[in-house]
Amino acid sequence: MIYLIIAIIIFVAELLYFSIADHFSIIDKPNLRSSHTKIVLRGGGIIFLIGVWVWAIWQWIGMPDQVGHDGYPWFLAAVTLAAGVSFIDDIHSLPDSVRLMVQFVAMGLMFLQIVQSLAFVGREFAWWVWGLIGIAALIVCVGATNIYNFMDGINGITAGYSLAVLVPLLALNEMPSGPSTTSTSSVTSSGTAGQFIETSFIVVTILSVLVFSYFNFRPKNKAKCFAGDVGSVGIAFILLFMIGSLIMKTGDITWLIILIVYGVDGCCTIVHRIMLHEHLGEAHRKHAYQIMANELGMSHVMVSLIYMAIQLVISLVMVYLIPNTVMAHWIYLIVVGIVLVAAYVLFMKKYYHLHEEYLKSL
Repeated sequence: MIYLIIAIIIFVAELLYFSIADHFSIIDKPNLRSSHTKIVLRGGGIIFLIGVWVWAIWQWIGMPDQVGHDGYPWFLAAVTLAAGVSFIDDIHSLPDSVRLMVQFVAMGLMFLQIVQSLAFVGREFAWWVWGLIGIAALIVCVGATNIYNFMDGINGITAGYSLAVLVPLLALNEMPSGPSTTSTSSVTSSGTAGQFIETSFIVVTILSVLVFSYFNFRPKNKAKCFAGDVGSVGIAFILLFMIGSLIMKTGDITWLIILIVYGVDGCCTIVHRIMLHEHLGEAHRKHAYQIMANELGMSHVMVSLIYMAIQLVISLVMVYLIPNTVMAHWIYLIVVGIVLVAAYVLFMKKYYHLHEEYLKSL
């Protein structure tokens, strides 16, 4: 009943946002990078941030005896800061330096929450080693956030892919003993046995994504709204917080495989653009999913479902079929990575000429 009430609140909040966005003309106009041809309301992904706040208020008011009842305050500040600046950027373009600086600060707050929530104490290494690890993690996570943002280019892909990440995370969190630790670690959990994060937080996030999907997971030019940077950056922070908590709980970095499809497409596209001597800040349509939707004329819904299905299968195989050992996890991660990179290269060799023909026609 509580989840039903929360879902209704989130749905109504989205409708209210549409009224505000329509009044203030918060819209997405098609450009060179766009896969749509009509003006659409922008920033509908703000519902992900609203969902986090609704969950936090529920924890503060109605769940005083539950783990996570503090509403993860440092993370709440982090995602509000990152998504808030992204929302401003949706309305009025901000310099890249400002957005990156805010994202680094927000990511630092998120790390603080993970450390606090899991009562983590780094005893195996000297403080300066953990400092270097923290800096590296900051860079990787900020990079992952921006790749998640880059991948938001067709109807349904952000919502569908996010569900493909959230479902395995929920499955891991609900395992009787939780995700097992695959390496020696001083990580301990302050939550219930085996959990790396409060289950209700994952469920409410899923509800937020489902509400957004209702308005966005539609054929080309049929979407009511787009996520906007506020949505793609917001959900990226939420997912990275969950995956970061999982990695810190288990001491197993290979759980990054839960984001590997986006990671391979995003990183390979960046490398491709560098090889073409392109400015990485300029708009483009060179991601594999964009070529599938534009040059190959595939349905936005179909392309989104393909990305969603591939990631979901990869993650569920990791959760349920791969032996829970360091060696098995790393072998699986490397093999999957090689297969996806090879698939990306073969796809581009076969179909990239269509994009070149499109560019010549401009």
